[in-house]
Amino acid sequence: MTDLSKYRNIGIFAHVDAGKTTTTERILKLTGTIHKTGEVHDGESTTDFMEQEAERGITIQSAAVSCFWKDHRFNVIDTPGHVDFTVEVYRSLKVLDGGIGVFCGSGGVEPQSETNWRYANESEVARIIFVNKLDRLGADFFRVTDQIKNVLAARPLIMVLPIGREDEFVGVVDLLSEKAYIWDDTGLPENYTVTDVPEDMKDDVETYRTELIETALEVDEDLLMEYLEEGTEPSMEDIKRCIREGTRTLQFFPTYCGSAFKNKGVQLVLDAVVDYLPSPTEVDPQDLTDEEGNPTGEKAIVSADEPLRALAFKIMDDRFGALTFVRVYSGVLNKGDTILNSFTGKTERVGRMVEMQADDRKEINRAQAGDILAIVGMKNVQTGHTLCDPKHECTLEAMVFPEPVISIAVQPKDKGGVDKMGIAIGKMVAEDPTFQVETDIDSGETILKGMGELHLDIKVDILKRTYGVELVVGQPQVAYRETITLPIEDTYTHKKQSGGSGQYGKIDYRIKPGEPGTGFQFKSAVVGGNVPKEFWPAVEKGFKAMMNEGTLAGFPVLDVEVELYDGSYHAVDSSAIAFEIAAKGAFRQSMPKAGPQLIEPIMKVDVFSPDDNVGDVIGDLNRRRGMIKDQEAGSTGVRIKADVPLSEMFGYIGHLRTITSGRGQFSMEFSHYMPCPQQVAEKVIAETKARKAEG
Repeated sequence: MTDLSKYRNIGIFAHVDAGKTTTTERILKLTGTIHKTGEVHDGESTTDFMEQEAERGITIQSAAVSCFWKDHRFNVIDTPGHVDFTVEVYRSLKVLDGGIGVFCGSGGVEPQSETNWRYANESEVARIIFVNKLDRLGADFFRVTDQIKNVLAARPLIMVLPIGREDEFVGVVDLLSEKAYIWDDTGLPENYTVTDVPEDMKDDVETYRTELIETALEVDEDLLMEYLEEGTEPSMEDIKRCIREGTRTLQFFPTYCGSAFKNKGVQLVLDAVVDYLPSPTEVDPQDLTDEEGNPTGEKAIVSADEPLRALAFKIMDDRFGALTFVRVYSGVLNKGDTILNSFTGKTERVGRMVEMQADDRKEINRAQAGDILAIVGMKNVQTGHTLCDPKHECTLEAMVFPEPVISIAVQPKDKGGVDKMGIAIGKMVAEDPTFQVETDIDSGETILKGMGELHLDIKVDILKRTYGVELVVGQPQVAYRETITLPIEDTYTHKKQSGGSGQYGKIDYRIKPGEPGTGFQFKSAVVGGNVPKEFWPAVEKGFKAMMNEGTLAGFPVLDVEVELYDGSYHAVDSSAIAFEIAAKGAFRQSMPKAGPQLIEPIMKVDVFSPDDNVGDVIGDLNRRRGMIKDQEAGSTGVRIKADVPLSEMFGYIGHLRTITSGRGQFSMEFSHYMPCPQQVAEKVIAETKARKAEG
């Protein structure tokens, strides 16, 4: 297939448990890609092929699958919903042209759906909405569409109305064709009848249909004026064209509903993907950037006639070897081609290329603009690298990943595991950019860093099962940071005489607290050449190198501004190294005077509690030094939003289940850093120093 207008690169994303994977399974079944649908709760779904996914009933890795519907080729990516794996959603959105946002009919807009929606807005991905699980108790399609308006500030364009509520939900009315689709009780997706609209729904259908047409026609003023003045309804083609344009430009989001588990309503979503989501050629092309990541003004035009430009968006290691998932933006990629990795400057030969069917694969010899495929055995490619034609070097806009906020110390149970662990962790770090590893210089321990307890839990589990490395795991540690509270003006002279030419550098500088989130900033205001310009970078380098280890407890330092305003140099003895050493000495001398302070990561926590337990849950969050931000009553309970220090949240899920008799749920994600209270800071500093002394 080479007609790009028939391609749809789509992702399915939602809050944990809204039914993304089940929806993906139904899509595969309906498109004939699989013949037996696997259920998540039986641990048998196609795209959740890791053991850890099957056991926990959650998606960890985004899985890519290709299938066909009405002569259109879908590349579908099922993404995880759990907040610790947000990076998977983020990097998938980067390479998709459209998406299906799945919302639970009773849970509505949940915290992770907000995060994913925000990512999709940033990536400017067109979406259709599928309100799932309408057969569940407390499910309410209209309440969810209201939440989409109020919480996500998005415009849902209601395309279908549900027939029946909760366990009496039997099908949907398609507003455009004014036909009812009713499924029977066999649970088979193909067993439905198309009939007239039920009598008791005719008024509603008319109201919502008028609203649908008026909203769609806002895209085309001429048609809208004609419709409002003369009352003539535009042709179905015109309405669909308007909906397609409005969806592409994110003015509204066509909204469908159904029950993926009960096989009701999924076909209309597939039709909507064909009718309303953009093909690769209709999306604004990706920017090309220079090495620093600044746009060059050129674009990666989606066309097979352009030079090759592709982005590696995911690395996966499996029983067939290392797989590099690639989205081709322009040009053609053939088996045996030599391609350039513009990040490393090295070329690689393309050996095997495969099209993914979740855990299965089909060998291919050629891929072109718009395709998503996997290349087997690439050596030095990492997530976010650009692969291009060696004669036309370019860089696609890279991906930015969040910093880890939690770490654990690990060591293998037996001596033989050390090498195995090193190799395994190396592969896992390549697969997941938010998973980092370092060795503690003092204690020699291996430190794993990640986005949350579950994230690290899964990593330890993968090391054990996939790579056969048994680990002894330490207590989770919080990624504390240090900052300063007082501005200070100081001077420092580095002078060393030891036969021959010596070293000399004197700097006068100001250090002051920076704005939160700015990291380290340096500027020079030296006039008159007292510190020659060529030594300024050395001063900056010296200060920057010291920011990794603060003077309170050795944590990295954030949000500090340094200004070099004067100093002096010696014509013979001054050198870049002398000024760098002066800056390092200045840091050690001045930081303790600048009111150093410990700051801790604060998490945005979203707790669902049954009505009866709200008081207990809030009381418990207060005891954990939480700040309650908001409470929102739903049909089955209350959602409580709070900011809570990460250090107080370890093991929270067990505690929450105890106080809510197993009915409570929560999710959290990193929000910002805040100063630690005095007694907490003292305890952390004492413990950290004790640990280092032991090491």
